[in-house]
Amino acid sequence: MKVKPCGDRVLVKIQESEAKTAGGIIIPQTAQEKTQTGLVVAVGTDKDVIKVKEGDKVMYDKYAGTQVKIEGTEHLIVKMSDILAILE
Repeated sequence: MKVKPCGDRVLVKIQESEAKTAGGIIIPQTAQEKTQTGLVVAVGTDKDVIKVKEGDKVMYDKYAGTQVKIEGTEHLIVKMSDILAILE
């Protein structure tokens, strides 16, 4: 299934958080914070507002967007205003 966001929306593939610390301690799923970074998969049609492109790694607002499952993978549809930064 192919999803194309409308307007100023961006489709972001949610990146899973690390289950282990740098020191090797395993963090249980219930104690992990919700990840707030992801990879831009598709962008909407409003090219004047959207400042990211496909393939960018972004940081987004913690409670932003609508979660959708596409082919078994968690994605998020967010407004461009909910994207806080592009990570390099």
